[in-house]
Amino acid sequence: MQLSIDHHAATPPYEQLRSQIAEQARSGVLPTGLKLPTVRALAEQLGLAVNTVARAYRELESDGVVETHGRRGTLVAATGDTAHKLAAAAATEYAERVARLGLDHDEAQAAVTGALDLVYRG
Repeated sequence: MQLSIDHHAATPPYEQLRSQIAEQARSGVLPTGLKLPTVRALAEQLGLAVNTVARAYRELESDGVVETHGRRGTLVAATGDTAHKLAAAAATEYAERVARLGLDHDEAQAAVTGALDLVYRG
């Protein structure tokens, strides 16, 4: 697993770690079922605080990228279907909420486009 943290970047270290692991899992570089290093081991390896790595792992688990199995450790999950299912569920939740707020289709879509532009283009 190839990971690097730029301590001078504007992006927080936990987010750099989260995004690198997520991308490697989605691309197949990290195969399904691969056991990730312990939080402490990875923190030591990358020169990060334990809480920084723990936060990245929690967010990866929340996103369905990894699964934590107690003493068995943290494993790469089968992310293809999981990522799409989570995205579809989030989209449905968003659509239901904007409908309750009284936004029409175009207003709701403009809000999504604006949010995606902020996330992907900064």
